[in-house]
Amino acid sequence: MFSNQLKRCSRCLLPETYETIEFDAEGVCNLCRGAEFKKKEVDWDERKKLLDRLIEKYRGKGDYDCIVPFSGGKDSTFQLYYLMKEYDLKPLVVRFNHSFMRSTLEENNQRTLKKLGVDVLEFTPNWQIVKRLMLESFKRKTDFCWHCHSGIYTYPLRIAVKFNIPLLFWGEALSDLSGYYDALNDEIEYEDEKKFNMVRNLGISADDMWGMINSPENPVDKRDLIPYTYPTLRDLKAIGYNSVCLGSFIPWDYTKNTEVIKRELGWQIDELEGVPREINGHGEKIECFMQGTRDYIKFIKRGYSRVAQINAFHVRSGRMTTEEARKIDTEFDGQRPPSLDVFLEYMGLTETEFNEIVMATAIPPYHHDFAANTTAKPAWDAIQWYREDNRKKT
Repeated sequence: MFSNQLKRCSRCLLPETYETIEFDAEGVCNLCRGAEFKKKEVDWDERKKLLDRLIEKYRGKGDYDCIVPFSGGKDSTFQLYYLMKEYDLKPLVVRFNHSFMRSTLEENNQRTLKKLGVDVLEFTPNWQIVKRLMLESFKRKTDFCWHCHSGIYTYPLRIAVKFNIPLLFWGEALSDLSGYYDALNDEIEYEDEKKFNMVRNLGISADDMWGMINSPENPVDKRDLIPYTYPTLRDLKAIGYNSVCLGSFIPWDYTKNTEVIKRELGWQIDELEGVPREINGHGEKIECFMQGTRDYIKFIKRGYSRVAQINAFHVRSGRMTTEEARKIDTEFDGQRPPSLDVFLEYMGLTETEFNEIVMATAIPPYHHDFAANTTAKPAWDAIQWYREDNRKKT
């Protein structure tokens, strides 16, 4: 359902409804220009020296040299591998389990963590609370991933404070994906409270969320929101925390990074619902079986989805032409995912209710035509996904 009515980047084809996008006089978007700048203007040798000095500042000062937040997807696997092999660090791996992990990912994690030899802390939040958080954030923001994106970025910091581990390494820089951070500024990107409140938590704090989901009829223990609560600045300063993106120090190429972890760790890619396998050879977003529904919401609201985002990356990296991207976008972007049925079951919503909630926040000038929907093929492992009603596992 490629929309020719939307203004698009003349190079990567991302539309005017893409968050933070801007176009220059040549019709090229700020993300494409940022990618050009990083290739030609950033002194990566000097950045590597900065990384060297940063690591030596913290090495050996505590029980662990750093924390690596870890899902087991392509980015966190690469950042863990790189830090251990390049610098021989002793990290503490911290994993926030969002409840939608897939079996291929779990197999990847078994291989990765055993081959590298690391200590791991994993936290899985209360499923009954997760469902309520999902429904609330979906109704308010049409983004049911508040629990995931908040927990991923708060829980490792809470562990950092608890165990006095000041250095944390995240993956790619957000400037590769969004105009919230401008690649042309040539700055180191930090994962701090400002960025958390601006990008990660949808503008809803854990205290806010507790007030939204708690009620006399269905009370919620406020302690259930602690994993999603950002540590106080006083506590973070007390340990001298430094929370940085590895992608600010080394060139970040998803395809090349994936080839490294496939070769060195036996990391396997997987299907991504609604995305042709031939364009997702770098294994983007394979860690979550709800990803297809999240992407579909984006398409209903904005007229682009995961296929278009992956192809835009390929165009910027020179692996695909604009016309090749246009053809694939037209055929595959925005398909209705089978995982939507699972999501509706979790949330207790009808598809009509779902559509009404999403359409209320649609971004003009895009207007979704549900009659033109096509349906994606089910992922091979859909039969394994947790269902509230086991009779639906057929």
